[in-house]
Amino acid sequence: MLASVNSTYTALMEYVFSSPIAGKAWFATAAGALALVQVTTAARIFGKLTKVVRLPHPLVKAIHRWSGRLAFVCTLPVAFHCIFVLGFQSANARVLAHSIFGTLVYGIFAVKIFFVRDHDHPRWTLPVVGGTLFGVIAILWGTSSLWYFRNVQFGF
Repeated sequence: MLASVNSTYTALMEYVFSSPIAGKAWFATAAGALALVQVTTAARIFGKLTKVVRLPHPLVKAIHRWSGRLAFVCTLPVAFHCIFVLGFQSANARVLAHSIFGTLVYGIFAVKIFFVRDHDHPRWTLPVVGGTLFGVIAILWGTSSLWYFRNVQFGF
């Protein structure tokens, strides 16, 4: 059954990208760019960057929500391939770090969503958890997509 899932996934990814790995690199890059939008809009929501981001507060909140949703959606094909096709690996330090941080990303995401909905916590908690999630996404991007774009032919 897993071979069928792998071949179906590979076929779907190869409709658009040169390989599943290239597709993962581009989806992860989109998620990373949207995570950057998340950090910027979160800073504006928390009263920072008010002179830089001059959009109305409701618009900033809407951009923050939708960029987060889109970032999450962009991570799904990446996570599927990493979990069900590649699995946890430790071939070298980069791959091991990527595997370890990859196991943390959805747990941190769940904690962030919990703190967004729960208002009985110190005000600093949500920015710390959101910043941690951004940091993990940045590490994952650096140990995967950045490595791919530097070491493999451009795969689009």
